[in-house]
Amino acid sequence: MPIVFAKRFMSQSTSNQEEFIEIFGAREHNLKNLDLKIPRNKLVVVTGLSGSGKSSLAFDTIYAEGQRRYMESFSAYARSFLGGLERPDVDKINGLSPVIAIEQKTTSKNPRSTVGTVTEIYDFMRLLYARAGEAFSYLTGAKMIRQTEDQIIEQLFSNFANKKLYLLAPVVKGRKGHYRELFEQIRKMGFSKVRVDGVVLDMVPKMQVDRYKIHDIEIVIDRIVAEESDRFRITQSLKSALQHGKGVMMVRDEEGEIHHFSKYLMDPETGLSYDEPAPNNFSFNSPYGACPTCNGLGIKEEITRESIIPDPNLSITRGGIAPLGEYRDIWIFKKIEAILKHYKCSMSSPIKDLPEEVVEILLNGDKMEVAVDSVKYPGTKWHTTFEGIINFLQKYQEGSSDKIQEWVSEFTTTQICPDCDGYRLKKESLHFKIDDKHIGQLAVMDIRGLGEWFEGLEDRLTDKQNIIASEVLKEIRKRIGFLLDIGLDYLSLNRPLRTLSGGEAQRIRLATQIGTQLVGVLYILDEPSIGLHQRDNVKLIKALQNLRDLGNSVLVVEHDKDMMLESDFVLDMGPGAGRHGGHVVASGSPKEVLSSSGTTAKYLQGKLGNAIPEVRRGGKGKELVLQGASGNNLKNVDLRLPLGTMICITGVSGSGKSTLIHETLYPLLSQEFYRSKKEPMPYKSIDGLKELDKVIEVDQSPIGRTPRSNPATYTGVFSDIRKLFTELPEAKIRGYKPGRFSFNVKGGRCEDCEGAGMKLIEMDFLPDVHIPCETCKGKRYNRETLEIRFKGKSISDVLDMTVEQAVEFFENQPKILRKISTLNDVGLGYITLGQHATTLSGGEAQRVKLATELSKKDTGKTFYILDEPTTGLHFQDIDLLMLVLNRLVDKGNTVLIIEHNMDVIKMADYIVDLGPEGGNKGGTIVDQGTPEHVAKNPKSHTAKFLRLELNN
Repeated sequence: MPIVFAKRFMSQSTSNQEEFIEIFGAREHNLKNLDLKIPRNKLVVVTGLSGSGKSSLAFDTIYAEGQRRYMESFSAYARSFLGGLERPDVDKINGLSPVIAIEQKTTSKNPRSTVGTVTEIYDFMRLLYARAGEAFSYLTGAKMIRQTEDQIIEQLFSNFANKKLYLLAPVVKGRKGHYRELFEQIRKMGFSKVRVDGVVLDMVPKMQVDRYKIHDIEIVIDRIVAEESDRFRITQSLKSALQHGKGVMMVRDEEGEIHHFSKYLMDPETGLSYDEPAPNNFSFNSPYGACPTCNGLGIKEEITRESIIPDPNLSITRGGIAPLGEYRDIWIFKKIEAILKHYKCSMSSPIKDLPEEVVEILLNGDKMEVAVDSVKYPGTKWHTTFEGIINFLQKYQEGSSDKIQEWVSEFTTTQICPDCDGYRLKKESLHFKIDDKHIGQLAVMDIRGLGEWFEGLEDRLTDKQNIIASEVLKEIRKRIGFLLDIGLDYLSLNRPLRTLSGGEAQRIRLATQIGTQLVGVLYILDEPSIGLHQRDNVKLIKALQNLRDLGNSVLVVEHDKDMMLESDFVLDMGPGAGRHGGHVVASGSPKEVLSSSGTTAKYLQGKLGNAIPEVRRGGKGKELVLQGASGNNLKNVDLRLPLGTMICITGVSGSGKSTLIHETLYPLLSQEFYRSKKEPMPYKSIDGLKELDKVIEVDQSPIGRTPRSNPATYTGVFSDIRKLFTELPEAKIRGYKPGRFSFNVKGGRCEDCEGAGMKLIEMDFLPDVHIPCETCKGKRYNRETLEIRFKGKSISDVLDMTVEQAVEFFENQPKILRKISTLNDVGLGYITLGQHATTLSGGEAQRVKLATELSKKDTGKTFYILDEPTTGLHFQDIDLLMLVLNRLVDKGNTVLIIEHNMDVIKMADYIVDLGPEGGNKGGTIVDQGTPEHVAKNPKSHTAKFLRLELNN
């Protein structure tokens, strides 16, 4: 297919590899043997329908080849550990720079990975506090001091002139033990006296102390009178005391009072001493800095009494101990029965009537042995101890299967660590301060507030601190500036990366890359505008243009209109999805693509697109009213939602949308209809629940974590297909049941690969390799099963069909057709029924879930919650999605969408706009009502862009 180039590139030599990335014969996935040129050092947008081949070109071809070449540059020895990468299906790629891909799927699940650690801002702050921080005592709050040997000597002579003194070197502080070896070692060094727990004792052979008590032991280095004539001896003794005390020494005066001295940081009042600060003392990922109680996580998961005994009015027999349920003839109940018998209590008494001592034993156990009747050997008794329900659950909390861990998690509550107050660091680290703030207080500030605190910090520092901090402050401010530039000012440094959306995590990594200032790199990004309000889109585009201006090539897979129009070059893939895609429909400057005849161009020109409804639905006249929502940054919000309408929740990133809907409203509805155990965020009251009978949340989490999960099994249509195959005459003759056509159980599957269709080959020093099963050739089933055919197709052939093909194939099977048609209706006609769940994007997984719910019979009283369903969708796919959602609302259901996309917002019946800003400056409802009403609000950021859409 001919390719149109932007005029600015026409005059240049197209054969020059330095100006273009040249791709020849790209055939990965659905790409149709593409030959194309992409300009280097430009901002290039790849767009097109979902499934048209955008990711196949950008990630599976260009990035895969760049990664493979990088690996090839290593030595053979290094490659043997890293493993080789398979070459993508492409003839040749010229002009390829080193490639960095910033995807959405690579979000870390590690709770120790935070915004601060990923952007390196926290690392620079650790360095700042280690070198310029001022230490304060956690006992008295006094400023810690450090002294040289000369200063200590001068203090000795000025404060204790002509007084009798003991010079002491502390060797044991607050520890248990008999210390026989230590005393022997001290005696061999020639010292005659030690001070043990405040008492001076003479050294004797085989000396020891009580091993079970806590002791303080100091060596008596010398007994002196502080006279100038004896200065040399005193100086030598003082040096010896500091040497044996490892930089710390004590002086006991004539009155018996103790005075502390240290070469390191020390509280002069109590003698409390800190180690010399190093950057890892301020790291919650290092044992030197992490809070020992929560191991640097800031939270503790505890199994509480309330979760184990939710209703003390119940007896143990009737299920008063929630993890155990009602009484059964099992070992743990026999133990409990024996304990209660010992204390003359009954299993059928309400738990509230049991003595507190007995309840405590049931929860935390006891070392007392009880005699339990043996079931196996009647007439005999087992003598055993009871570990307690809490210890029993804690034992299964670690190292058990996911299912058991999930069960135990029902009885655990997450609480802020009581020792570090959620700051993650040990108390010594939290007492180093700059401008009266410790590093933990800075980490919980939002980025905007943090930037303001660092602004003009030099004026609040001492001259010495300024000399140390000047270069570090430059780096910190630069990185904070990048985060502010891409609209993430509402995040805080201690926010775990796993709690961020895909778009937020991608923009965090983008800010990090801008900070590294690399040149000559090809960056490939996957929809960085996801979850970004239109207001912040300008900032993101500017950040990408800055990355380009440094001397890099930026390739963005994107559907955003503004991004396309601001780019240097646009590549439009299509014309359709799946087997109908894989071609370049148009390419060139935005102006040239806009003047082409492709589907994308027609939407950009305004020739295609959803028309704004002439009349907004008023709903059923009933409302769902949530009052006093105050979780996270919400400020006592009152939410009114008209039922039977399409509602959009809008607002800038971080304004409180997810807190209000996902963490307050959805758990509330879920508790009401399904008795869910997830607790909602704080609220006062909710009314209108009687008008609903079901709530369905459709998010972007994967539909399965293994290749065995696929759209056919998730939607449930595969069960119907298997049932259809069992009703075929040949299957009846052979006596085949539905299990025969399952690839997950024995019977009809290929036993060589156990129904996977692939075999795992474990390699020494190389990554495991998946190869098609030689026995079934990737078909998953044995020969006998594949002999059963419906309309000439085996069960394996059906799994390989696209949804679009399956709609035609099963047109006379109403039950199957209903489920497959909904997949087609939401724009997933290009995926295959048996496509591995692990290969689906977040947006595709969300639409599979949506289709599953749509295929169920609704009652007209269902409340649907969707979180950015336009993720990964082209304009045409959004049209399809809106048709489906409008169909749901027309039946009387309520559809609530959290969305930034104006094509969806303008179609809503009712808008709730949160803000006005993100983080602390958000959390209020700026306005709520019809789009026309909200568009008039001068305080709303959404209104400005909504006016443009409504006036078009």
